[in-house]
Amino acid sequence: MKKKKLLALFGAALLVFGTVCGCGNAAGSAPKIESGQEESADKEEAAKDEADDTGAPQEDSDGAGADSAVAARKGQSFAQAHDAFKTTLVREENDDYEIPAPPEGLFDLVSYPSKVGDLAAYVSSDPQDGQKHPMIIWVVGGWGNGIDDFPWCYPEWDNDQTGSAFWQNGILTMYPSFRGGCNNPGYYEALFGEVDDIVSAYEYAASLPYVDTNRIYLGGHSTGGTRALLAAEYSDKFRAVFCFGAVDEVKYHNNSQFTFDTENEEEFIMRSPVYWLDNVKNPTFLIEGSEGNAVNLKNIQRASENENINCYIVEGADHFSVLAPVTRLVAEKILEDTGSKASITITQEELDAAMNQEPSVWLPAMTQHTVEDLGMTFSCPYIWDVSDTSGQDGFELTAYSRYEEDNAWDMAALYITADRIDQESYLQDFGEYLTSMGYAAEETQINGLPAIDAVGMQENEDGSFFNNHYVLIQKDDTYIGFDFYIHESYGTGADAIFQAILDSVSFEP
Repeated sequence: MKKKKLLALFGAALLVFGTVCGCGNAAGSAPKIESGQEESADKEEAAKDEADDTGAPQEDSDGAGADSAVAARKGQSFAQAHDAFKTTLVREENDDYEIPAPPEGLFDLVSYPSKVGDLAAYVSSDPQDGQKHPMIIWVVGGWGNGIDDFPWCYPEWDNDQTGSAFWQNGILTMYPSFRGGCNNPGYYEALFGEVDDIVSAYEYAASLPYVDTNRIYLGGHSTGGTRALLAAEYSDKFRAVFCFGAVDEVKYHNNSQFTFDTENEEEFIMRSPVYWLDNVKNPTFLIEGSEGNAVNLKNIQRASENENINCYIVEGADHFSVLAPVTRLVAEKILEDTGSKASITITQEELDAAMNQEPSVWLPAMTQHTVEDLGMTFSCPYIWDVSDTSGQDGFELTAYSRYEEDNAWDMAALYITADRIDQESYLQDFGEYLTSMGYAAEETQINGLPAIDAVGMQENEDGSFFNNHYVLIQKDDTYIGFDFYIHESYGTGADAIFQAILDSVSFEP
């Protein structure tokens, strides 16, 4: 928030010729509850904390303890054993976190039926093209069972848990919540009942008229990756499954999150993928960085000869840094996988190329706003709050992210102002003024209306600089200013966001 407040110190520099420029202080941002993190309001800290998923690295094991479990259920599949087992919860935990509305036209907030009742999910909106499309169900990490606006937050290159690579590439995506989360019925079951919920999510996805039922995929990261692997062992309905950072035995997880009877060894066995690997019937890809849960992945490799299970350890990567490059690779594979049966393969060379690519960040999901008094609509990043900060100086809107992560999405700020000025040469005069202030200013058009587009810098009292992109649009005798700021340390990282905002501006005839 400090950087945003600094903007107020120099915004008045453009308060000339009667134009109102935004300089209001930003309000405090709402706490962030990461999808799958019920106990943390700090997204970055929660995302970096491996302990909430896996705890300390474990020594290699050979699956000792599995013999008695498998012998006791000889001839039973995981689905049969799972359905016959009744878990005992020693703690009945849930949450009532509110689910934010998704970006309109991009995702819908829906309810899908499950064994415990209706559960909430974000689902890609119908493309309205009459075609059937592939879909991936993405299960985020962490132990919570809810969903929030995490899929539309900044996708850090070294820690992109958003799964946004899929919908950004045109693949329909479903983000399910599970029992006990976000006012859903039931309680957290720590990798047991959540498997049933994933299968229920599949059934809902398959019921959508715009989804290709032969091309429904499943993916997840960390605890979500373990849940996805268990679902692959339970059901053969998914065309292919992608598990990032899954563990072999649930005992490796942070046991403070266990809501079940930890005195009963059967409870652990029913939640541990290593005992049920032979049940995987469809292509399943297990991917992890060598600095992450690689030991767990090696244990899975040793425990199974199932040709449907493909394990990849990415050297030099950790539990989080594999996500951004490899989910992009997986998205490409899904788009190419158009045959009657899954034909996805991944080579080490492809993984190396993915990890060596230049870091890139998607444009944020946008949402539309209407200013009725101006007859104007424009779009801003979905995670930005747009507030009316008008005062004695006239009309003003302030737009900025409700989060304060150290990135160009969250640290930029936009001020939109408007004023009526009866001066025929005002636009030209203002352009000349900006040029005299060291800005590169040029005449242009925005949606067919005359405008001045200027780029320059503003110095703060402490000697730091902010890049300033200012656009002034003339509509009859009304001048609408778009005043965009970002600290110089972010370079050109925010340019595409501001350009997307400008491209979205339109006025009623």
